[in-house]
Amino acid sequence: MIQSRLNSSLMMRTLVVCGGLLLIFTCMLIFAKSVSAHGYVDSPASRAIQCKNGINTNCGNIIYEPQSLEGLKGFPAAGPADGKIASAGLAAFANLDAQTATRWNKVAMSSGTNTLTWKFTARHATTSYRYFITKADWNPNAPLSRAQLDLTPFCTVQGNGQQPPATLSHSCNIPARTGYHIILAVWDIADTPNAWYVVIDAQFGPSDTTPPTTPSNLTAGTVGTTTAALSWGGSTDNNAVAGYEIYSGSNTSPIATVAANQLNANLTNLLAGTTYNLTVKAFDTYGNRSSASNSVQITTVALPIDNTPPTNPTGLHVMGPVGSNSLTLMWNASTDANGIAGYRIYSGATVIATVTGTATEKLITGLTPTTSYTFTVRAIDPSNNESGNSNAISATTIQGPSATPWAANTSYTVNTLVSYNGAVYKCIQPHTSLAGWEPSNVPALWQLQP
Repeated sequence: MIQSRLNSSLMMRTLVVCGGLLLIFTCMLIFAKSVSAHGYVDSPASRAIQCKNGINTNCGNIIYEPQSLEGLKGFPAAGPADGKIASAGLAAFANLDAQTATRWNKVAMSSGTNTLTWKFTARHATTSYRYFITKADWNPNAPLSRAQLDLTPFCTVQGNGQQPPATLSHSCNIPARTGYHIILAVWDIADTPNAWYVVIDAQFGPSDTTPPTTPSNLTAGTVGTTTAALSWGGSTDNNAVAGYEIYSGSNTSPIATVAANQLNANLTNLLAGTTYNLTVKAFDTYGNRSSASNSVQITTVALPIDNTPPTNPTGLHVMGPVGSNSLTLMWNASTDANGIAGYRIYSGATVIATVTGTATEKLITGLTPTTSYTFTVRAIDPSNNESGNSNAISATTIQGPSATPWAANTSYTVNTLVSYNGAVYKCIQPHTSLAGWEPSNVPALWQLQP
């Protein structure tokens, strides 16, 4: 009898421990899935990315992670509660739920065919992408709710259970609207209970082609090894100035963006001991940009002579499936006393891609089907010292789908596959091609295949 009680007691303790371990393991799996995919609508600029870029202000924590608006899927029957749709129901991002006619900066849009572009910082098998818009008579000064939205999506794109590329564009026909409206983009994930909820504040109306006046009296303040302070005189616009962009030399992309009420900027991530010629442009809510301000030349402070390379990257691996022409590499960050300036990705002894800054992921394209590759990664610091190799990783691309070379003046139908510059693209909108409409140039017409 005593032995039987001991055995029963031992068995009970064992079941409790095993059950606890199973619960922990299950939670880890659920958590891992819930954070494994992230994305946002970059164009037209969504509310969250305008917060990150400083165009929308007083946004809270979303400025650090505009890609994280993840909630339960099933909208409109399920998903975030009314009044919490813009934050995906997440308390950490509740600032996004504030709603008035003037609270958020608006992007100029027109009804009819528009291209909407997602950017993914981590990709996931997808059920669909759906787009909703507020009703013609909605109240912009009331919380965003299902009653405010037309609950029939004006555009649905099937994901077919596939991972999207790092950037994905959809061509959608937006219903007729005038004035301020909200577009709700929903990214439904295939293999988790979740979806992403992204709102876009849009202004529909007569086109505005008048740019703001030119910013004046650009002046440099304190300059450090990797930083510089700038200030300037404000611009005016016939509607409203939306913000300012800082440019370096002949670069066509800004190196920093600030809100309209900010007439100064503290630049970071500059290279030490480097000369920059800086200008500022103002832009309005319709995307018009002013002429460049006067140019200011600065030279960042040189670092002491540094001959010490960064530590070697570690943990290089292939993220997700290997395609016929592409794959994604990920690795663990290197360290350096003066910071990491970027990474060089090698195939054998050849640099095939570079990463600027501290990102530790890169989509490699232009690969050849059914070909074996060996990759390594090296880090570089601001003094251009290069680390040793990471671990080597080998991968073999799969057999590519049957595709014919892209050609101009050719009629293409949806789902037609073409090859261009070593990559395969799928037609997502019927059209007759023209010179300049090469697949890599028009994501509204062609989708890069993995």
